[in-house]
Amino acid sequence: MNAPLWLDLVADVLHTDRVLFRSVDDPVGWTGQELAARIGGAARLLDDAGCRPGQVVPALVTTRPSSLALVVAGAATGRPLAPLSPRLTVPELARCVADGDSPVLLCEPEWRDVGDALARACGRALVLVDDLRPASPPTLSAPPDAVAFVLHTSGTTGAPRRVEVRQDRMGARAVLSGRLMRLDPESVFHVSSPFHHIGGLGNVAVAMACGSTVVTAPQFSVEAWQRLGGLGVTHAQSVPTIIEILLRANAFAVPTLRLLQYGSAPIHPDTLRRAMAAMPGMDFVNLYGQTEGAPLTGLLPEDHREAATGDGRLLGSVGSPVDGVELRIHEPDESGVGEVLARGAHLFAPAEDGWLHTGDLGFVAGGRLFLVGRKGDLIIRGGENVYPTEVEQILGRHGQIAEAAVVGVPDARMGEVVKAFVVPSDPADPPDPVALRAFARASLAGFKVPESWEFVSALPRNPAGKVLRRALRMENR
Repeated sequence: MNAPLWLDLVADVLHTDRVLFRSVDDPVGWTGQELAARIGGAARLLDDAGCRPGQVVPALVTTRPSSLALVVAGAATGRPLAPLSPRLTVPELARCVADGDSPVLLCEPEWRDVGDALARACGRALVLVDDLRPASPPTLSAPPDAVAFVLHTSGTTGAPRRVEVRQDRMGARAVLSGRLMRLDPESVFHVSSPFHHIGGLGNVAVAMACGSTVVTAPQFSVEAWQRLGGLGVTHAQSVPTIIEILLRANAFAVPTLRLLQYGSAPIHPDTLRRAMAAMPGMDFVNLYGQTEGAPLTGLLPEDHREAATGDGRLLGSVGSPVDGVELRIHEPDESGVGEVLARGAHLFAPAEDGWLHTGDLGFVAGGRLFLVGRKGDLIIRGGENVYPTEVEQILGRHGQIAEAAVVGVPDARMGEVVKAFVVPSDPADPPDPVALRAFARASLAGFKVPESWEFVSALPRNPAGKVLRRALRMENR
């Protein structure tokens, strides 16, 4: 049986007088009927701007009801929206705009300076998006292979890539992810990722298709998180770094929260145990995927309970393949490590062979997938392969290390050697490099042990919270 199309699922919930979208700064929000009227206003705005069917419309917008209205209007009228990050530079944004043919660039008023510069650089007309006037919505229907919206990869390689999200695949993802996260019309889901990211718009699109209320915050803060209980939030999305910040501030507990979904990085066993102690009745779900397709695998609530009470090494995996996903390791080496390939009806950008080539390196043990890094992150030291994630997970077990990242740096004799960037748990008392080397050597072969160490206050990350090893490597060229 084919999954429903995403627009069909959206159309089913717009008749409701329940609030479907609100912000911590605007708790009144929009009901389904009010959102439908703004979708009509968004379609009229696209008409007035001269956007034609088949054109992808770039937009400097953030997570708010008007942005979602534009996405739905674009999907229903054949003019898919491509949300972009206002925090990128004009040259970075221009590479995203260049792959579309829309005559306009949509922009929220607060980003007008960036929008003006980008519009001039790309030869587009700037159209400001503020309040959308209510109007009759268009018919919410589209062919299965129509593009619902367009995302761009986060660009960890320096070259963002356009990913077209089809109606049928987004519908399949909404059904699957909604089931994994236990979303229904009674759920209130806090989405914290930026709108242009798969964790932002992707999760908003899932929650809306499930009939759940979405609660957003302009940006993360401890104060904003603490308001979620008053808004009845039952489900939330975050990353391990934010969880650690909240725990240290003694602000993690939200009385109404039932499930927390996290991603982008593994969670430390100690962090998980402290989080479970702060919220003993809450479930944890870790879903692994990428802009081109998600989820691929998952660590479900029972996995987290097992990890918290038993062997924390389970958290070093990204779990087992989710329903409907076929997973295989392409061209594994002698240790079983190869590129992770996946196939499924909800994946957005499979290759011509039908498989999504993730670019992630990993191996399967005990039915679970363990990632060891990106293909481009592989360190080759004197002919020996070193996988950064393996080294980082060992370093993360050291009591004086909050987090660590390793990269390969040029070496005349070995080609590359391993360097570690370490964020100390206590900046005033960083660990001794000699002791760290001995600690790592107890679990790792000698060629995998970092030969140099640099203590930093924080690791560079992209908007999705992933560590930018490329930036660390560039500092050492």
